[in-house]
Amino acid sequence: MATNRTFTMLKPDSLEKGNTGAILEKINAAGFKIVAMKQTRMSKAEAKAFYAVHSERPFFGELVLYMTRGPIVAAILEKENAVEDFRTLIGATNPDEAAEGTIRKLYAASIGENAVHGSDSDENAAIEGSFHFSGREIF
Repeated sequence: MATNRTFTMLKPDSLEKGNTGAILEKINAAGFKIVAMKQTRMSKAEAKAFYAVHSERPFFGELVLYMTRGPIVAAILEKENAVEDFRTLIGATNPDEAAEGTIRKLYAASIGENAVHGSDSDENAAIEGSFHFSGREIF
């Protein structure tokens, strides 16, 4: 059963380049309501835990370093069909393959530095949201 919430992170490169406001504006313009949001910085242990599904992949070490090199903005978004609609809004992981006007086409530099994370399923959206937010932080 589809839910109406998804999780996103604006990754360190987005914040370093000053794209936070522009990305949040695109999210709002696409009809998403932000029900939880904070700027934070993941520790190496937190990044390893969050991306544990990729722990055996050759890029895991680089991913952990990238995600811990600066602050992120974590958010839970609400909209009907949230996961699928947000995945469409952010575009393909590789910005060269992302559709025109998507967040990654506009703001990502590469597959490795792809500006934003979006949950790939309702189940992962719930897991990832609860990784970053307590129940009292979600509205």
